[in-house]
Amino acid sequence: MLTVEKIGGTSMSALQDVIQNIILFERSGDALYNRIFVVSAFSGVTNWLLENKKTGAPGVYHQIANYKDFHHSLHEVTQKLKELNTTFAHLGLDVAAADAFIEQRIQHAQQYLDNLVNVLGSGYVSAESILQAAREILASIGEAHSAFNFTNILQNMNINATLVDLSGFHDHEPYTIDQRIIHSFKNIAFDKTICIVTGYTKGTEGIMREFDRGYSEVTFSKIAVAVQPQEAIIHKEYHLSSADPALVGLENCVPVVSTNYDVADQLADVGMEAIHPKASKPLEINGINLRIKNTFEPEHPGTLITREYVSPHKRLEVITGTEKVMIIDVYDPLMVGTVGFDLKIMQAFGKYGISYIFKSTSANSISLVVWEKDFNIDLIQDLEGQFQQVTAAPVAIVCLIGSNIDQPGVLAKAADALAGKEINIISAGFSMRKVNLQFIIRREDFKEAVIALNNTMYF
Repeated sequence: MLTVEKIGGTSMSALQDVIQNIILFERSGDALYNRIFVVSAFSGVTNWLLENKKTGAPGVYHQIANYKDFHHSLHEVTQKLKELNTTFAHLGLDVAAADAFIEQRIQHAQQYLDNLVNVLGSGYVSAESILQAAREILASIGEAHSAFNFTNILQNMNINATLVDLSGFHDHEPYTIDQRIIHSFKNIAFDKTICIVTGYTKGTEGIMREFDRGYSEVTFSKIAVAVQPQEAIIHKEYHLSSADPALVGLENCVPVVSTNYDVADQLADVGMEAIHPKASKPLEINGINLRIKNTFEPEHPGTLITREYVSPHKRLEVITGTEKVMIIDVYDPLMVGTVGFDLKIMQAFGKYGISYIFKSTSANSISLVVWEKDFNIDLIQDLEGQFQQVTAAPVAIVCLIGSNIDQPGVLAKAADALAGKEINIISAGFSMRKVNLQFIIRREDFKEAVIALNNTMYF
């Protein structure tokens, strides 16, 4: 069975577990092969190269973006990567070969970056396109480093492993992302090797222009569509669970086990991504099943996401949400009965490139919930110029999600669970498909709401 599999950065940093729990678990001989692994950079490496994903602390990229000398920062990253190499020596990594590889790759990258900086300084070319290219060059280093090391270790274990470097550092072919993938895999006999593939793919359209730090999932998805595996698998450091273990406790949640792509989209909409929707859509359209597995529990089958799955009995699959959202309420007494009144609101949202994740209406008001990071005071001022009253406030959203939750009393039971903890519902809603029941509540009530619903709602 051919599979395309993705290993995230946190799992990659636990490389010994990856080898034992993914590569070797219940396999030997020819059963090791027919697998393509798309790997992320080791945990933290892309933060050094670009910026810290959580705190925003600047990396090498920000030296370039701020017209500062980046050589010292890049040299520091080189040293850190070489130090990281030594931590894999006990697994069989040829440290000298790994050091030589990363030194050469970063030297090559520095030449490209120097050229970009010179062009940037000339003022003749758009800074945006130059900086985007610099960002891609830097990002590619992390995946090349982890992919080389992983391949080298497997080869030194006498496993036939093939490094597939999609970063395109050594060619100047104007391939699109899809073309580069097809070209890179066309002569590989999958049943004779394990492919270790960089999560970054060079392409004329620029993989980071749309996906930025989510590019490895796009590479994973596009490879799956190209080779049509029996299954696509993502290995994470946790299960896709019925609730966040950090909120409700590990003992109070379970792996989802089975669900569908619609549910996966609902989860992604509130930040609980099994996979980025734009990476999952090609899998869904092509009928490729996706499995989410826990790297550290190899015996567990994980959660299988398919196109057609509907739970055979009424049940919730996930309780989730986020406290990083804002509610925008637009009130106008002229709204009632006016055809297309909300079109003007949607046009304003479109103008500022803001998408909403929740919407509710009454005769004279429309409430929308947006991500706090996307909130724009200019949008509010624009709306205030068109409507009588516009208010905005920080809130949280809690969602009850499942492929088959349509039964009498679900809404009442959930509302009662929240009321029992004196949690006021600011707004609520669900669509006719009834796969996602949403409650808007105060931010300070978020954790208690998730716990209350988790204790009450699983039927």
